Amino acid sequence: MAVALDSNVLIGFLDRGDALHRSADERVREVLDGGSNLCASVVTYAELLTGAKLGHHDEAIVRGFFDELISWLMPIDRAVAERAAELRSLRKALKMPDALILAGAELDPEVERIICGDEIAPKLARELDCTIERLKA
Repeated sequence: MAVALDSNVLIGFLDRGDALHRSADERVREVLDGGSNLCASVVTYAELLTGAKLGHHDEAIVRGFFDELISWLMPIDRAVAERAAELRSLRKALKMPDALILAGAELDPEVERIICGDEIAPKLARELDCTIERLKA
């Protein structure tokens, strides 16, 4: 089984100055020590690479993290896009990138849990087929 990581968790893990750094660092290490695989959405990968290209993170560190610790990137296909649209329609405050990440995690048969750091995702727990875990700063 696998644990999907939302963008804000990965940002928190990689950035020592981020409010989520401590909890993200601890949780990611616990997941890895427990033997679970980590995965992330292609949306998350694009968001972190964008941050690196804007100078927020070292691009080599971001690429290295994904190469070494992320077992696979969850793709976006038609089914994920349709599910993201459904989730977004249930919670208008949910941004489309987050909806795509949640939908991808839900539809990936290997993912049992998604770890996020924002408030809106857990509000969709009843609608999703995977567990949502929210990190707090």
